[in-house]
Amino acid sequence: MDRNTGASPFYSPLESASPAEAAAARLARLRGIVTLAYAGCREFRDRMEGAGLAPDDVATFEDFARIPVLRKKELLALQGGGPGLEALLPQGIGGLRRIYQSPGPIYDPEGPGPDYWGFAEAFAAAGFAPGDLVQMTFSYHLTPAGLMLEEPLLELGCTVIPAGPGNTDVQIELLTRLPVTGFVGMASYLGVIADKALARGLDLKKDFRLRVAFVAAERLPESLRHKVQEAFGMTIRQGYGTADVGCIAYECHELSGMHVTSRGYVEICEPGTGRPLPVGEMGEVVFTPFSTAYPLIRLATGDLSRLVPDPCPCGRTSARLAGILGRVDDTAKVKGQFIYPAQAAEVAAGFACITAWRIVVANPGGKDMIEFEACCDGPGGPLDVERFTAAFQARLKLRPKVTVLPAGERLPDDSPRLVDRRMFD
Repeated sequence: MDRNTGASPFYSPLESASPAEAAAARLARLRGIVTLAYAGCREFRDRMEGAGLAPDDVATFEDFARIPVLRKKELLALQGGGPGLEALLPQGIGGLRRIYQSPGPIYDPEGPGPDYWGFAEAFAAAGFAPGDLVQMTFSYHLTPAGLMLEEPLLELGCTVIPAGPGNTDVQIELLTRLPVTGFVGMASYLGVIADKALARGLDLKKDFRLRVAFVAAERLPESLRHKVQEAFGMTIRQGYGTADVGCIAYECHELSGMHVTSRGYVEICEPGTGRPLPVGEMGEVVFTPFSTAYPLIRLATGDLSRLVPDPCPCGRTSARLAGILGRVDDTAKVKGQFIYPAQAAEVAAGFACITAWRIVVANPGGKDMIEFEACCDGPGGPLDVERFTAAFQARLKLRPKVTVLPAGERLPDDSPRLVDRRMFD
């Protein structure tokens, strides 16, 4: 990744570049990656030729969006059959530094160079700085997280304790005996450390010196962030990435969404088609890292998000993701519109009497319909069905049938937010 020099407060020059400069730089990188992958990766060449495309056809972002997306299940099949992993590597195995394995199994190649996975930009935005002693609690065994997130810290001038996951008593001993100022891991595990330390009679502000944490690999509820931040008197920021491609987005101190990384290209696309959507619409995160060792072009992550159009007060001009709002598997397309449980949750949150709910999609007589089933035993009841229906339609563009369950009747505890009961002959 390109790195700023001089007095800039940002790690990468693209973080504060004008939109036109940033777009031109990204397009140039994309065109270079397309040319390299077409020449050296059988998988990508087959994908391009199947769409009737050649590298010279990719001159704009619109042209780039014509390239079919690559899905995780396709990646798994590609790695396990035919020429396998090497069909995805322009320089072959010899062009790599490490190969990790994620569940699937999916192999995650790491190319050469400092901060290959691109998290240094995210750590700098979170507040990590030279001289920090950082406790790394992600795994170092076979999976990439530990080393993936250690190397950017070294690049920033931090010192790292490779603690790995678990063994909480030892974690607490390290955190209290050494001047540890940074934590990297899961927010829920930092909460476990806090609870166990309190049970041992430790003072989280006096006996610990934690200043900043970078968390990932799970959802971060604001309640948990607030609880742990207040307990330790520290700052917690989260990042978003995958084991396949590394960093995709990260939070800054403003907490106004997650800035997309400068070391790749993020698109928000319609699930199933890969068609880019307008700014502000929810869709699937599709990411292309600027990697010449393992160019996964237009990888469909399966995660749902949307782009935030407003500028960030921090001064970064990069686009931002509005968090990870769900999974593609949790959606259904009804009458041409995608139904996202995250959007329904926003509507339900405005009606205090709703304590549990789910959306049921069915097609009696071959005609799609959606039903919103709700338990309404909270304060402020009964549910104003007409007002709720209007709010639901305004947010999700579809009018539901609203069913309020009788008093005492509950939805199953393990019921998903969206149930698709349609039958297609």
